[in-house]
Amino acid sequence: MAQTKHTSSTTPVTSPILQPAEPAALGLFGLAVAALVLGAADMGFTSGVFKSLMIPWVLFFGATAQLLASTVEFKRNNIFGATVFCVYAMTMYSIALTLYITQCTEIQVDIAHYGFGLIAILIFSLIATLASLMANKLLFAILIAVDLAIIFLIPHYLMGYPTWPAGFFLFCTSALSFYTAAAILLNTMAGKPLLPLGKPLLKP
Repeated sequence: MAQTKHTSSTTPVTSPILQPAEPAALGLFGLAVAALVLGAADMGFTSGVFKSLMIPWVLFFGATAQLLASTVEFKRNNIFGATVFCVYAMTMYSIALTLYITQCTEIQVDIAHYGFGLIAILIFSLIATLASLMANKLLFAILIAVDLAIIFLIPHYLMGYPTWPAGFFLFCTSALSFYTAAAILLNTMAGKPLLPLGKPLLKP
């Protein structure tokens, strides 16, 4: 007796690809913490004797948190967030290493090199500020505060000017970053806008 082979056609089932979670809140919280610590030193609210204690806060919050946020932004194909977080993370790593060299070693350095490095970061930051016009008002405000902090830091390292103006704008950076991070976190979890971020100032 002949046997009949029954074949069944199956439709391939594709599972949805989960997009990485919004990383901007993490990066902005990291920036906020680092800016607060650095701003306090520049404003003279802390002793200049133990500046090495700033290194962990700059290294982990300012640098590593923003680097992690940048990595996720690249996966999300967000060139603005990825580039800005990555460059600022590298800046924070450089600040942490500079603090280590100047505070924890006997190496003789010319701090003017640091000033010229800040000029390079300022050029990037101004470009990022222009790009932020197409993001939202809060990110634009944060970058303006960062720009002004860098502008006032450069003459300190090149000509010995006081740091308190830079410290003031670092405090502004911290406050704006805390608010924006909170808005992104709460708005994302609620699925609706709870805290406003402001519309883009420039539509592409």
